[in-house]
Amino acid sequence: MDTVDLARLQFALTAGAHFLFVALTLGLATLLAVVQTAATLSRNDVHLRMTRFWGQLYIINYAMGIVTGLVMEFQLGLSWSGLTNYAGDVFGSALAIETLVAFFVESTFLGLWIFGWNKLNRWAHLALIWVVTLTAYASAFWILVANGFLQNPVGHVVENGRLRLTDFGAMVANPAAQAAFWHVLVGGLIVGGFFMAGVSAYHLRRRTPEHEVFRKSLRIGVGVALPTTFLNAAFGGISFGTLQPAKAAAWSGSASKLAEVQAEFAARFGPGDYLPDVGWVRTGGIVMIMLWLLMMIVGVPSFLLMFAKPAVYRFRPWHWVLTLMIPVPFVATLGGWVFREMGRQPWVVYGLLRTSEAMSPVTKAQATLSLLAFTTVFAALIAVNTWLLARYARRGLGAVALGDRPIEAPVPVPSF
Repeated sequence: MDTVDLARLQFALTAGAHFLFVALTLGLATLLAVVQTAATLSRNDVHLRMTRFWGQLYIINYAMGIVTGLVMEFQLGLSWSGLTNYAGDVFGSALAIETLVAFFVESTFLGLWIFGWNKLNRWAHLALIWVVTLTAYASAFWILVANGFLQNPVGHVVENGRLRLTDFGAMVANPAAQAAFWHVLVGGLIVGGFFMAGVSAYHLRRRTPEHEVFRKSLRIGVGVALPTTFLNAAFGGISFGTLQPAKAAAWSGSASKLAEVQAEFAARFGPGDYLPDVGWVRTGGIVMIMLWLLMMIVGVPSFLLMFAKPAVYRFRPWHWVLTLMIPVPFVATLGGWVFREMGRQPWVVYGLLRTSEAMSPVTKAQATLSLLAFTTVFAALIAVNTWLLARYARRGLGAVALGDRPIEAPVPVPSF
């Protein structure tokens, strides 16, 4: 592998790993807000315990996601200074808004939500988790605005060899960003739905005493997962309408279309290879579609079974299937991300800046060392996050510390 391939692999591994945390954060935050809304309206103790249990798992995933996100910040300056020098003034504006408006607000209000249990008015506390959820959406939106620009650069001019933003509205309304945002948002709900259903099924299979908490959670998880799987296909179809010609040609596998795209780019930019890796593009797309079919196959009967209490409580084969389905949406999400990003190659800004031109002036040895370091760190973070989620999910409500009422010290009785 040459230096460019090493840098691309590093960014692919770190971005893909971080995206796993993001997907669960988006889905679980929404479900958590819905559950707390039910708890606030009904004052039902079951809903309150559900909020505390799923809230604790959400916090674990969010905290680890922050760590991976901070590591990601080093990527652009470390390996891709050519990209930031050329186009940073354009797509950097979306990243700045994401950091200042979305991420900071989200983390601040999440901290208030965590430490506001039993201290804030229940309506104020409910408002906090909805702010967290909506700012998580905003964060995803601005990230995809930046990525959408790289996929389909609009609203700019070239001045002195650099891009300058001329139409912020065009960048925000970019079809490549808009379609991707809804596709990713709905994908996060699928991840959260199957996660909630799978963990609940695990406890129902083991006859956990808190069966009512997990029965309701299973129904919410399945009830969200199936409709959003349908919606995901619809938004995916819309996204296909925004594909670049090279990506569409690679997906179709048509030799004539690939040759046509290659000839067009060669005429504009001179001799060179301007086609994405067909194998990667098709593999990513096929994985995404096949796992979507699997989620449909499991989701439809699960949606019917969840209305039958005997099945929810005692149908252990179904519980096994739902538990085993937990990682499937994550893998499908990665397949879609591979399809989207590999189809853009060999361009980092499609049609304007090639990936090889966006590299920082680093040696192969430096790129190799950086790849090993980042891979080791991210592998450790994923392992820790998986272990913590699995540990606290298995232990159930007995391990929940979130929202516990502090034990008041007994008032000493004066002696006379």
